[in-house]
Amino acid sequence: MPFTRDALADAAALIYRQMPPTPQFAWPLLGQRLGAEVWVKHENHTPTGAFKIRGGITFIDWLRRAHPEVRGIVTATRGNHGQAQARAAAAAGLTAKIYVPQGNAREKNAAMRGFGAEVVEFGADFDSAKAEAMHVAAAEGLFPVPPFHPELLRGVATYGLELLTAVPDLATIYVPIGCGSGICGTIAARDALGLKTEVVGVVSTEAAAAKLSFETGQIVETASANTFADGVAVRAPVPEAFAIYSKGAARILAVSDAEIADAVRIFFHDTHNLAEGAGAVGLAGLIQERDRQQGKRVAVILSGANMDTEMTARVLAGTL
Repeated sequence: MPFTRDALADAAALIYRQMPPTPQFAWPLLGQRLGAEVWVKHENHTPTGAFKIRGGITFIDWLRRAHPEVRGIVTATRGNHGQAQARAAAAAGLTAKIYVPQGNAREKNAAMRGFGAEVVEFGADFDSAKAEAMHVAAAEGLFPVPPFHPELLRGVATYGLELLTAVPDLATIYVPIGCGSGICGTIAARDALGLKTEVVGVVSTEAAAAKLSFETGQIVETASANTFADGVAVRAPVPEAFAIYSKGAARILAVSDAEIADAVRIFFHDTHNLAEGAGAVGLAGLIQERDRQQGKRVAVILSGANMDTEMTARVLAGTL
């Protein structure tokens, strides 16, 4: 589902009615640490603390135009997608029912409720919660918001448009992969601008389905996705997303929880920004490839900052 530059610019104009563009900075301490010019795209600087807000705005705008009869939505999340959908739905006068796995981050659940959502815990992981949400949609007459959709992607792609317009000569961008809207949006923005920048996806070693699928050329599902980086804790790739990143990504890396936790601490030390686990996955990938990127201009996507206080304390203290 390629987008023209005009289509992405239209999405950006819609999004900027509700939030400003997020900044991208080249942080000198990160650069000194890694021997490269390292730009950070700060998607932690949004009204929900994560990049998903962009797709929430464009999706709900599309929904109100395409399905004016809809009274509410239902979806599944680990937190950031749910906040985005709840916020946008409430602004449009719609109800939002959000399914999360049991034991989901309490503060993310509270944030979703703060934006007006009904939050329901179900199942052991995101994929189980997603299946239940899609079942409930039909039973309760709610519109099912999938984890991947052209309008979600068009909104998310605007952060790539901002970054690549501001810094068009990047050699490589490192992007976390959960359900795939982030990496697919970055690929879409790069292609719309006609650039040659490499886009590298990064997953957790404990939720490596996207990497396994990329390497085999077919969808591979894992038995579990047990990582503290909950935003990338996905067992099964979304086929529509896989179709894009399997062709548009240069490669996909896998990083351990220890590497992710170290990247969270490095972000905090070198930039004084808090990244949630999934938000630090891209930096962990760059650190893994630091020798490859010596002297180059590269970027990482800090995709979100929504980590519970207890987990933040453990990670920053080095006890995770």
